[in-house]
Amino acid sequence: MHHHGYTWLGSAHALLKDGPRRPVHPEFRSSEVVPLECAHWLLKPSAFIQGTWGDAEQAATWFGRHVRAHSAAFASERDRDTTRLADAIRRVPERVARGEDVIGGWYLTGQRFLSVCLIACDPHRLRPEIPCPDGAPA
Repeated sequence: MHHHGYTWLGSAHALLKDGPRRPVHPEFRSSEVVPLECAHWLLKPSAFIQGTWGDAEQAATWFGRHVRAHSAAFASERDRDTTRLADAIRRVPERVARGEDVIGGWYLTGQRFLSVCLIACDPHRLRPEIPCPDGAPA
């Protein structure tokens, strides 16, 4: 079991166009926008993978670094609460160790959206039929 890391930062309006976010859509594989079902990240080309970890602590460090880098721009005051955010990030290694996906999504100022995901692979708990992306380091 390992996890692949994916991020997407873009216009919140892009989330409203769900066609390219579905695997059956012709633009799905080339679209950088987060898929509707997070396990579907594994169906995209391996070039979208920003890191691969078998170690839960390393995966959590990557996740926390990407989330904290944008936390000052979170649109919601509740999401910007540093104690709450630290608590959520502190639980990431345990979730990764259990083989869970870790999905983070936040609206940012300027009508943007940030998605930071750790997607379990080989096999995925809910979608074991989805293989590890071609060329992805295991």
